[in-house]
Amino acid sequence: MANLFPKWTNWLPLKILVILFVLGNAVTAGVWYYFTPKYTRVGYEPIQPVPFPHDIHVSQLGMDCRYCHSFVEVAAHSNVPNTQTCMNCHSQVQKDNPKLQAVRESWKSELPVSWVQIHKTPDYVYFNHSAHVNRGVSCFSCHDQVNHMAVVYHAKPHSMSWCLDCHRAPENNLRPREQVTNLDWKPSDENAQTFTAKYGKPPGEEQKDFSGEVKLTQLEIGNTLKHNWNVQPPDINCFACHR
Repeated sequence: MANLFPKWTNWLPLKILVILFVLGNAVTAGVWYYFTPKYTRVGYEPIQPVPFPHDIHVSQLGMDCRYCHSFVEVAAHSNVPNTQTCMNCHSQVQKDNPKLQAVRESWKSELPVSWVQIHKTPDYVYFNHSAHVNRGVSCFSCHDQVNHMAVVYHAKPHSMSWCLDCHRAPENNLRPREQVTNLDWKPSDENAQTFTAKYGKPPGEEQKDFSGEVKLTQLEIGNTLKHNWNVQPPDINCFACHR
């Protein structure tokens, strides 16, 4: 009696098992990489040529983020401080501190300090710092409480889904512009009467009395600013971020 199936089918079950094994490993490796901090860079904390403690400069000395990152309000890209910015203070303050040797050498040689960039957007992604900062998105939303970090590290995932979460509900991250660089700000810090007098009442809550000791929530603040500033970030147009 003739065989119902050709001889090569004898190896078919083994081939299927091998293919499933390879695909299974590929999927596992992909998930392992793309869903772990190695890909999102969360926790990345490189050693810098100069140990710059943000907690001392910001929280203790009261320096504003924009003193060092001076382009953040006017340019798409933020900037790391140049040596001149550092030497404005350190030509007098702790000028002989050995930890600042790289800064002094940079000042003499006129070559920049080799800072290690921590928050780096891929080349295929367009992110405009000024557009976000000038519409009430705080440094905190993307960088967390840098003002309390002795050593700055990558705290947020900065993944595509993470960005889209904010674009689809910007009210969760909006705050008054004057509080953008105040990384300790909380919605409860906002005076309800002062806020509503300046920006108006939250949409749908026009009849609510915001006098007295009423505390505003993040959604009330965010929805008010979103309406006031007509904030409509793109969330389905790929061209908005990938140009």
